[in-house]
Parts: sequence; C-alpha cells; structure tokens
Amino acid sequence: MAFATQEDDSELSDINITPLVDVMLVLLVAFVITIPVLTNAVHVNLPKTVTTTPPDEQKAVTVTVDGEGKVFLNNTEVARADLERQLVGLKSANPDLSLHLRADERVPYGPVAKVMAAIEHAGVARVAILTDTQ
Repeated sequence: MAFATQEDDSELSDINITPLVDVMLVLLVAFVITIPVLTNAVHVNLPKTVTTTPPDEQKAVTVTVDGEGKVFLNNTEVARADLERQLVGLKSANPDLSLHLRADERVPYGPVAKVMAAIEHAGVARVAILTDTQ
C-alpha cells in the first residue's frame, strides 16, 4: 500500500474575477441602452408666421489703450479724464450699451485699471476684454 505524502485537501484561494467582469459588462450595456431614453427632449411643431426683420444689432463701443497709455474711444483719442463723461453720454443714448476694452500688452496695469474704473463709474455693465490668440 502506498501512502500519499501530500495533502490532497488543499483549498484554492484565488478569486475568479471572470464572472465579475461579465456582470460589469452587462450593466454597462444596460446603462448605455437606457440613458438615451431618459433624456427629456420635448418635440413641438412650431407655428408658421411671416418673416420679420431681426432687431437692430448695436455695434459695441471700443475703448483702446495703446502702448503709450493713450486712450481711444472708437478710434478717436480722448483724455482719460473725459472718458467717463463720454461713456455716460453714450450710456444715456443706449441703455444696453456694450463695450470692448482693448489694451496693449506693454501697458502697465495702472492706466488700464483707471480706464476700467471709468467704465464702471459710467454704469456700463456689458464689458468684454479683447485678447489675441496664441
């Protein structure tokens, strides 16, 4: 009679993750299929009307600070002290005034900050600061 020198009752301690991956793939497919159904798109048939003219588009006022610190309002040089007064006049003529601010990159922060303060004191709320792309 031969006796076994090893134990044949050793337990396998590795985790089989193949069923876990299968379950995750099934859940992924279920979510990919159901998510487009859950979007709340409302489809309506809009009524037909006659063509109307679009509202007049107001051109934005441009304030420019050049490399020497000079201030220009729509390409016309103005004194920094008169800028606020002129902007108030433009704002009173057009309450929805929009403004584009352009400043040379070599200008120190001080003159640009003073121009921005004048724009704020004039009550202009719609200001875009223009930059170039790299």
